[in-house]
Amino acid sequence: MAAETTSASERRDGPDGGTSGRPRSAVVIEVGSGPVTIADLIAVACDGAEVALAPEVLPRLVQARSSLEASAAAGRAVYGLTTGLGAAVDTALAPSELAAFQRRVVPARAVGMGGHLTREEVRATLFARLCGLARGVSGITPGFLPAIRDMLNRGVHPVARRTGSLGEADLAPLAGLFLPFAGGGEAAFNGQVLPGPEALARAGIVPPALGPKDGIALINASAFTAATGALAAAELRGVLDAMAAAGALSLEAFRANLSVIDPRAVALRPAPGQAAASERLRGLLAGSDLMQPGAARRVQDPLSFRCLAPVLGLASLRLDEAEAAVATELSGAADSPALLAGTGEFVSTVNFDTTAIALCFEALGLALAHAATISAFRIVKLMSPGLSDLPRFLARQGGSRTGFATVQKTAAALEAEIRHLAVPVGPMTMAVADGVEDYAPMTPRVIDKTRMLGDAASRLAAIELVVAAAAVDQRGGIRLGTGTGRAQALVRGMVDPFDEDRATGEEFEAVSEAIRAGAFRAEAVAA
Repeated sequence: MAAETTSASERRDGPDGGTSGRPRSAVVIEVGSGPVTIADLIAVACDGAEVALAPEVLPRLVQARSSLEASAAAGRAVYGLTTGLGAAVDTALAPSELAAFQRRVVPARAVGMGGHLTREEVRATLFARLCGLARGVSGITPGFLPAIRDMLNRGVHPVARRTGSLGEADLAPLAGLFLPFAGGGEAAFNGQVLPGPEALARAGIVPPALGPKDGIALINASAFTAATGALAAAELRGVLDAMAAAGALSLEAFRANLSVIDPRAVALRPAPGQAAASERLRGLLAGSDLMQPGAARRVQDPLSFRCLAPVLGLASLRLDEAEAAVATELSGAADSPALLAGTGEFVSTVNFDTTAIALCFEALGLALAHAATISAFRIVKLMSPGLSDLPRFLARQGGSRTGFATVQKTAAALEAEIRHLAVPVGPMTMAVADGVEDYAPMTPRVIDKTRMLGDAASRLAAIELVVAAAAVDQRGGIRLGTGTGRAQALVRGMVDPFDEDRATGEEFEAVSEAIRAGAFRAEAVAA
C-alpha cells in the first residue's frame, strides 16, 4: 500500500515522538507469507497498520527450533549456540551454560549512545526484525514472534539509542530494543516511559524466557539498517519529487527552451534516466504555452536549466537502486548462523552484510548533490536581469528594495552543506573484536547522513519553488502547465506574493516542511 513517512522536521528524540497521535490504520500487514515492501514497513511504522503472522510462520519456527535443539543435544559446534561470540568463537559453551549465556548476550551488547530512536524508527526496526525472523532460519523460540507482533499492535515502544552499529549486524540498537525481553531497559506505553518488563506486563505481553541461541537470534541481523533505509527512501522520494516540480517551475519562470526534453532530441543519446525524466518534465509542463514553438526567450539556456532532465533522471535511478537494496534486506534472512532448508544444519553466513545498501545510498547522496547544485544556480539566475530579463533579485521597485538578494546566501549555505554530506563515509578503518571484525560498510551512518542531506535538499527545493513562483508572477500573462500550475498554487497557498521586502525565512521553512510531509509528491502535483 502507498504510505507517507513522517517528515524529518517532525521527528522528535524518543520512542513516543513523531506521529504518536495518528489514528490507527485499518490496514493489516501479514508477515511471513511473501516479500516485504517498503510500503508495508511505512504502513506499520508511520500509519499504525496492524501486523499479523501468516498461518505458516509458527509451524516453520517450531521445525527450526527442533533442529536447533537437536544440534545442541548432539554437541555440534554452532556459532552463538555452543560457542562464544565474535573473538570468543574459540570458546566452547557447556550444555548447562547455553541459556544463561543468551540472557547475557542482549544486555552486553546494549552499548548504543547518542540520540534515541524515534517512534517511527522503533516500530520500523521491530517490524523489520519480525519479518526476518518469520523466515524461520534463526531457530528462535517461536513465542518471541507473537511477542514482537503484540509490541507493535499494542504500542509498546522500547527506548534505544542510535549510535553503535557499523553495518555488519545492528547489534547495539537491536539489543537496546530487546532489553525488555531480557528483563531490563525501558519502553514507552500509553504515553509513559516505564521499565521494560513493566511496559510489557501492562500491555499483556508475556515473552518466553531467553533460551539457547535466542539472544543472538534477536540481535544478529540488519533490521535497524533496513528500517532506517526504508524510512529514508520514502522521505527522499518526496524530496526528489519536489526538486522536479521546482525545476519545472523554474523552466516556466525563465521561459527556457524546451528542445532539450523533446523526445526526438533525447533519443539521439539514450542516457540512463534522461528519457524518463524528460517525459516527467513534459508531463509537468503539459498545457503550458512554453511548449509552443517560439515561446522560449533564447535558443540555448545555461546548463543548470538544460541539464535538469539528465541530473534528475540519474538521482531517480539511484533512489530506485537504494529502494531495491532495502527491499531485498526486508525480505531476506540476515541470521548467522542460519538453518539450511531441509538439512537441519546451522551454518555461519554473512547475510547481515549491508555493503549494497551503503553504496546505493552513497551514490544517491552524490546524485542529489548534483541536483542541488544546479538548483542553486537556477535560483541565482532567475534573479539576474542579464539572464532572466526580470528585475534584479526580483525586486519590483528596483534597487531601493532587497528582494530575494540575501536568499542567495541561504541557498549557498544549503548547497555547501549538501556537498559536504555527500562526501562518502567509506568502509570502517578500525578493526574491532580483537581483529576478527576488520571490515564494515558503516551503513547506518551513511543512511543517517543521506537523510540529513535530504532535509537540506528539501529546504533548497523550497527556496527554488518560492523564487520561481515569484518570477512567474512577474512574467504576467503566461499559461502554466498542469503540473507547474499546481506547484505554483501549492506555493501560493503557503506564501503570499512578494510585493515588498519582508522576513521570508519562516515562509521557506513552511514550504520545506510541506515538502517533507508529501505536499509536492508526484501524485499531488499531478492532481
